Amino acid sequence: MAKQALSSLSILLVVLFYCITTTAQPAAAPAKPADSPALPANPPAQPASPPAQPALPPVQPAAKAPAPAQPALVPVQTGATDVTKILQKAHGYSVFVRLLKSTGVAKQLYGQLNNSNNGFTIFAPTDSAFSNLKAGTINSLSDLQKTQLLQFHILNSVVSLSNFQTLSNPVPTEAGDAGAFPLNITTAGNQVNISTGLVNATLGNTVYSDDQLVIYQVTKVLLPLDIFNPKPKKVAAALAPVVAPTSSKPKPTKEDAPVTPSAAAKVDAAAAVSLSRHGMLEFIGVAVVAFCVIKRT
Repeated sequence: MAKQALSSLSILLVVLFYCITTTAQPAAAPAKPADSPALPANPPAQPASPPAQPALPPVQPAAKAPAPAQPALVPVQTGATDVTKILQKAHGYSVFVRLLKSTGVAKQLYGQLNNSNNGFTIFAPTDSAFSNLKAGTINSLSDLQKTQLLQFHILNSVVSLSNFQTLSNPVPTEAGDAGAFPLNITTAGNQVNISTGLVNATLGNTVYSDDQLVIYQVTKVLLPLDIFNPKPKKVAAALAPVVAPTSSKPKPTKEDAPVTPSAAAKVDAAAAVSLSRHGMLEFIGVAVVAFCVIKRT
């Protein structure tokens, strides 16, 4: 019995050992397929390079408040404000610039613009505006009239395009009395019209603009009435006051008194009577003398 039990135990141990070794080995790899699938004869062409990705936009700085837009014709002005330099940069105003310099108006504007708070609005005629005048028009003027002509193109305040409709006519200019130099300005929508009584002009482009000076283009020279169509002068004698006689003059006598027609007739009659009497006395005298002479003889 013991031998049988020992042999059974041996057989059991052998079986257990076999099972343990069998399970410890790795599982066999799956069999490969006999033939791999054939590749297509002409595979689709691959793109040479992938499409470029759009570049990222650069980071924009924080937006600033937009600067006020300047008119297209406005030149950049640096340093002191000089009207002649502004017009020379704008081109087409050589005659107006020459007159500003020759009359001294340019120096006056320069001094007031750079040494005070005074502001001005200037209507600048183009060279073609001067060429449209009758030949010799400007040369026939005196120095004073040339100065007044230029001052007639200048207002002593800054007037923007939107403020012309607020002006009261006649608009005062640097030329002086608005009655002698009337300048009337009217607006129709965005159009500004200027009238002098001799010339009707329309305001053109803005040549220059800042807080103290604005220059507008005009295609006609603004001719003032007082220079080119002066009022007729009144007779000085008609305006002279009547001077009363002073105490130094002698008082009129009876002989100086005016004689009326009746008084004159009386004087003539009295004179005739006195003459006739004087003639009769002379005749009697002559007769007496003759009688005495004859008697003596």
